[in-house]
Amino acid sequence: MTDLGLPAVPAPRHTAIGGGIGYAFTGQHFTLDADADVATVAASLTHPLSVIVQITKRCNFGCSFCSEVLEIPDPTLAELVLMQQSLVGVNRVFLSGGEPLMRKDFGDCIDIFAEGGHIVAVPTNAVYAKQHAARMAGKVAYANIGLEGPRAVTHRMRGDYDAVMAGVRVFQEYGIPLALSAVVYRSSLSALPYTVQIGDVIDAGKVKLILPLRKGNALDLEEHEFITHDEAQDAFTRLKAAAAEMQWSPALRMTTWTPQNEGHMIVIEPNGTARAWPVYDAPDLWEDLGNIRDEPITGIWKRYRFKENHVSKYVGTSIHTTTQGVTTGRK
Repeated sequence: MTDLGLPAVPAPRHTAIGGGIGYAFTGQHFTLDADADVATVAASLTHPLSVIVQITKRCNFGCSFCSEVLEIPDPTLAELVLMQQSLVGVNRVFLSGGEPLMRKDFGDCIDIFAEGGHIVAVPTNAVYAKQHAARMAGKVAYANIGLEGPRAVTHRMRGDYDAVMAGVRVFQEYGIPLALSAVVYRSSLSALPYTVQIGDVIDAGKVKLILPLRKGNALDLEEHEFITHDEAQDAFTRLKAAAAEMQWSPALRMTTWTPQNEGHMIVIEPNGTARAWPVYDAPDLWEDLGNIRDEPITGIWKRYRFKENHVSKYVGTSIHTTTQGVTTGRK
């Protein structure tokens, strides 16, 4: 007998990495084995789980929360090859920006890291999807689309909603898995259910919510736009309840800037400089870790002081999370 209309939990599609860590849903989520603990796993790792490689600082949008403050030339393809060789052993690499799809040779950038054995993910506003989707298909684990919600909210906070959604449709045509990433202001809290609804409609694997940091363009934000940790927790609780009621399919993630999340990201700038981000008392919230043109990531990892925060964030123990919700059979 078929029970029509009842939610079904998708198959885990879990792949073990080793050392108590795995990943699921095309690499969008890392997982921690039930009998593993964060401190032990962090101490055993020789490489980060995930790094962000900025292949450009250029961008076609002027997001009101953007933290970028530096102008650095794009690395050449030969320089990216050297970076990739230094990152051998890292499970997932985000090819980021700026807006990475502004590079006309973005397909070549993808090939360097995909052929290097990494899970490749791409944070993007999707405006240049038409130029690159064919080369991305089958190589990119997922495209992480920046979108704050409905048209008016995205226009105000980020850029052209309609151009973003046109790019999303191109990615869908090429079968590229999607996720959404939204920065949260106090004035955008009412838009969050619509953001998740959009994620559900486009079959996003997750909707990631992030609080802004006081850097770059965000220094010009009104103070009331920054919500507290307790307000964020309350908003996530309400959103989680709505997701269960509405049977939205994306997993939900919200990162707040607690001591447990300090420095959890490792960002590689276009010149190869590795930085921990965000480090709350450091200039520009960056902490220099070295340069992957001078040494492999294993050396940088040894002296990186946020290992537990890194693992905790990526396996979801230091952020607000839900499991992936329901599926409607569209995938």
